[in-house]
Amino acid sequence: MAVSIQKASKATSDTSIVLLADKKTKWSAYQFTEKEVAYITRKLKDDEKLITVNQFDRLVCIVIPKDKKERYAQLEDMRMAGSKICAALNSHKQKQVIVEDVLNDSDAAMAIAEGIALSNYQFLKYRSDAAKEKNTIETIAVNSKKLDKKELDQLSILIEATCKARTLVNEPQSYLSAPKLAEEIQKMGEEAGFHVEVLTKAKIEALKMGGLLAVNKGSQTPPTFTIMEYKPKGAKNKKPLVLVGKGVVYDTGGLSLKPTPNSMDTMKCDMAGAAAVACAMYAVAKAKLKYHVVALVPATDNRPGENAYTPGDVIEMYSGKTVEVLNTDAEGRMLLADALAYAKKYKPELVLDFATLTGAAAAAIGQYGIVCMGTAEEKTKNQLKKSGNNVYERLVEFPFWDEYKNLIKSDIADMKNIGGPVAGAITAGKFLEYYTDYDWMHFDIAGPAFTSSNDGYRVKNGTGVGVRLLFDFILNSAK
Repeated sequence: MAVSIQKASKATSDTSIVLLADKKTKWSAYQFTEKEVAYITRKLKDDEKLITVNQFDRLVCIVIPKDKKERYAQLEDMRMAGSKICAALNSHKQKQVIVEDVLNDSDAAMAIAEGIALSNYQFLKYRSDAAKEKNTIETIAVNSKKLDKKELDQLSILIEATCKARTLVNEPQSYLSAPKLAEEIQKMGEEAGFHVEVLTKAKIEALKMGGLLAVNKGSQTPPTFTIMEYKPKGAKNKKPLVLVGKGVVYDTGGLSLKPTPNSMDTMKCDMAGAAAVACAMYAVAKAKLKYHVVALVPATDNRPGENAYTPGDVIEMYSGKTVEVLNTDAEGRMLLADALAYAKKYKPELVLDFATLTGAAAAAIGQYGIVCMGTAEEKTKNQLKKSGNNVYERLVEFPFWDEYKNLIKSDIADMKNIGGPVAGAITAGKFLEYYTDYDWMHFDIAGPAFTSSNDGYRVKNGTGVGVRLLFDFILNSAK
């Protein structure tokens, strides 16, 4: 369960506090002894930006914002400071902390709270000593004159949604099959108030979703196609925003088997795109944003089973296009293509797809950002990039020139499912473009979706990337 964030009036003498302050702050007003004031003064002279004072029954952490050219970079520093504070608080078995906004900078204060809350996440479901290992922080309060309670409530919802996405990604495939993923999304719909419809294999076959069915052929577990819709009264948009998330709950590579070790070990994360769009829907609906949103999640596992699709197969897709399969490990684009073609029925204003699609994207920029490309208007791209900066899930737009289409031309079908040895992330995007006739952006989250070590508040394993980006974009679009 995510830690709760609430508004506070004033810190008590036995509650740990975080002071968002500067060098001009009068430390005597915060119950420091002369020795503690001398210690703080010495640290400030050394230009330290995070100072911790252990008062035994509580911790007092002082955060001095760094001067940064970009405001979003300064707020990211506050989140990272929050991550360090979280570790200190838990090591001292603290249950509560109050962020005291001395500078009257509510955005920075909330960024610190966000960093603490996201860093406090743990996945202990399968740990026999979970009770002993559990972090102690339960409540984060923020005391700021300029703070809007609605903003705090939205932040709490967003933290919860991001943690839900992390948990979905961290769940092993032995639990999170395609039907189970659909069931988890249904639970979120009931809790947050959005409609969920799950198409079974029979319905998927009736719709002739050839891409999704082909990937599923090697599995003994049926595929699902989950449709979510949140349509509030007074929605600002006349046409819906459609989100599409890749839901490959486990990817062996199929008959084009991934080499081991290290390539298949983390492939339970191949549904991180599905987690991102489903949990973004949860946050949008729970926050009651006035925006009409639809989300589509095609889901299956990809295995080298007895009837698995093979290199050389020609698959007829939902759209009627034909695809020559040359690599069964290029499976995500197969099921995404069906979902993107299905999205046309909503006459969308914009479609955004999220997928752990290519190793090429991860190799290009690592875990430090999201590769994107597409046909949306420049204004929309700029809004998305701004949201990416706001939550520090930065977007790197790759070129999308027509020449890249030549790399996926097939001799015997409309297209093949892989390009050559170059521009792998872009040719994957070009493949998806064939199935769109609307404004669209593709986000390849292969790099940041799953990490091998902690990166501040982006904790080890599932990161929940994409949820905060989507929420910020929809929040600003709904204003």
